[in-house]
Amino acid sequence: MPNRWNFADLGIGVGLRTVHFPHILSQKPAVDWFEVLSENFMATGGRPLYVLDQVAERYPVALHGVSLSIGSTDPVDFDYLRRLKDLARRTRAHWVSDHLCWTGVLGRNTHDLLPMPYTEAALRHVVARVRTISDFLERPLVLENPSSYVEFAASTMPEWEFMARMAEDADCGLLLDVNNVYVSSFNHGFDPRAYVAAIPADRVVQYHLAGHTHKGTHILDTHSDHAVDEVWELFRLSCLRTGAVATLYEWDEDVPDFETVHAEARKAAAHRPQPLLAAAAAHGA
Repeated sequence: MPNRWNFADLGIGVGLRTVHFPHILSQKPAVDWFEVLSENFMATGGRPLYVLDQVAERYPVALHGVSLSIGSTDPVDFDYLRRLKDLARRTRAHWVSDHLCWTGVLGRNTHDLLPMPYTEAALRHVVARVRTISDFLERPLVLENPSSYVEFAASTMPEWEFMARMAEDADCGLLLDVNNVYVSSFNHGFDPRAYVAAIPADRVVQYHLAGHTHKGTHILDTHSDHAVDEVWELFRLSCLRTGAVATLYEWDEDVPDFETVHAEARKAAAHRPQPLLAAAAAHGA
């Protein structure tokens, strides 16, 4: 199933990380695409921006941010959005994504992705902000489901309903992080398969995969290891609904060499629908 904007399936990519800069520039690895953390390149120059220009010249790029704070009650930060828009133009980014969360209040940034209350009022608030931001960026905003460890008692709907309704009402794209779905399902006791089944397939323009740290009573979304079998299976089930969608493996702590990260990312190929099989399924063959 193609997404509603016909955003390209970029294949299987990895995050652009500083520790891998020398390898990427010298070896030019055969990776399909790179995801770029927006804030790392929005207020900098010198070598980081030089490397980014080299990468964007050779590979497809998508931007992924952590500071948009779409759920905040603070005013929309248009200075931030101008820098983000300039970076997207510079890198010819295929899309721009961030998280469904808030990161602070009264101008203070907690540098954490804080969970939303899933209420009708919060939904209206987020939808209005998404539409404002998408209009400013002149492209549909793409939002990711966060991992979470606490919930608001005031919530009146599950997260997956909020995500689905937000995507439809705000006409935005979704970045479905199946590791986050699994992490939150363990922490809060819901069925992760029900979550992915409720997400509108034509809104999903990207997947995230990652490893986590299981603490016994709860799971931490650390992006510091290989993905577990349950996450790969959840990814496979979701891909049956969406078809092949741009897929990104995140490894952000205890980062190993590039070849190890890329090999873990390439495991996604076994779970993504093959083009001929997907076409046959779409035509009822």
